Amino acid sequence: MPDQSILRIRGVHKYFTRGDEQIDVLKNLSLEVAKGEFLGIMGPSGSGKTTLLNLIAGLDRPSEGEVWIGDQLISKMSEAALASWRTRSIGFIFQFYHLLPVLTAYENVELPLLLLPLSSGERRQQVLTALDLVGLSDRLNHRPGQLSGGQQQRVGIARAIVTDPVLIVADEPTGDLDARSAVEILNLLGELQKGLHKTILLVTHDPRAAERAQRVVHLDKGQLVEGDPNTAIREVPAGVASHGQETGIRAQGS
Repeated sequence: MPDQSILRIRGVHKYFTRGDEQIDVLKNLSLEVAKGEFLGIMGPSGSGKTTLLNLIAGLDRPSEGEVWIGDQLISKMSEAALASWRTRSIGFIFQFYHLLPVLTAYENVELPLLLLPLSSGERRQQVLTALDLVGLSDRLNHRPGQLSGGQQQRVGIARAIVTDPVLIVADEPTGDLDARSAVEILNLLGELQKGLHKTILLVTHDPRAAERAQRVVHLDKGQLVEGDPNTAIREVPAGVASHGQETGIRAQGS
């Protein structure tokens, strides 16, 4: 692992209580992700993948342990500080797109920018740049119902990158797509990582999707494991990611 880590998870334990019972979801989990790395996270349903993603994205807090993104200890931030940090630093890609059906592609992508102190002209430039990067410059005024599943997910990716986030978290982004669209979306994620040096965390059940990652870790019963009959931890030197061109997208203050 290169010296420069963008994500450091140290001794994280996450549990819930139900009456007198303690339900352990993540157990003494530690993980580091290098800046610009493409990490795949695999595991069966109930293994803790979504919980881990929520902790990394600042949507939940660990019961014990620390979560660092860059030099920010997000597991100790106040709710207000977390909300502000999340807007600037995390880009979300969802399995079912989560686009607002009454808004156009342009308007859906613009939504995260409305939370930042940007002028309408600055917002427009960033939206157009993001949609151009995902190949949808000719679909600005189309609503989700007028787009294919693959095109809707491209809008979702444009929305995820429009603030130029530190980290992109993708939760089963190809799970609702046909095989051809899934390949196109995975190609696009690879381009974002290699060409723009984005750090991407991909949660997936699909070994073919995980193959696109530089490194794959496997969660089982709340712990990272090195030996699994179907999916072992696989690593490619994270330093292969290249420094690409500037995105033309920025968050206020970056």
